[in-house]
Amino acid sequence: MIAYVAGRVAALTLDTAVVEVGGVGLAVRCTPGTLAGLRVGETGRLSTTLIVREDDLTLYGFADDDERGTFETVQTVSGIGPRIAQALLAVLTPDALRRAVADEDLTALMRVPGIGKKGAQRLVLELKDKLGAPSGPELPQQASGGGEPWRDQVAEALTGLGYSAKDAESALESVAPLAEDGADVGALLRAALRGLSRA
Repeated sequence: MIAYVAGRVAALTLDTAVVEVGGVGLAVRCTPGTLAGLRVGETGRLSTTLIVREDDLTLYGFADDDERGTFETVQTVSGIGPRIAQALLAVLTPDALRRAVADEDLTALMRVPGIGKKGAQRLVLELKDKLGAPSGPELPQQASGGGEPWRDQVAEALTGLGYSAKDAESALESVAPLAEDGADVGALLRAALRGLSRA
């Protein structure tokens, strides 16, 4: 297993970081929040999990070991694969996910693309004794309406992709109504990029 990768960040896209390790560029799938912490040309370090399929090898990257451990634990739930597990972490921090499971907060879990009511119930049932208790103070959701966390993450992701601070600020204003409707950070970033590509 590849526990982590560290090296110069060669490129960033909407869902992938390319990290140069020993002259090889490794494509690592990440959430928008994780990508927002990276900068092209600077050194980055990502905890990783390699998912092996018959016709595919995909390296998933995380900001820290807690995120990676949560990603792996979530996939023990029937019907949850790596894409939905990563979508969960794009919407909920590990602690927010632990809190949602502990409180049986189906609404929070159903904000994740691909998770319906039955899926949320299954997550609560199967993860109840696996995730542990939340370790930090209660924080607002990553994409809570009108809060700053989503603004910071989307702005950092846009500037990391090479957009100017002025363009990023303009894009933030255009997607603010979506945030108020409860859109997750990934959806907000995609909407911002669509708006910038039309500008």
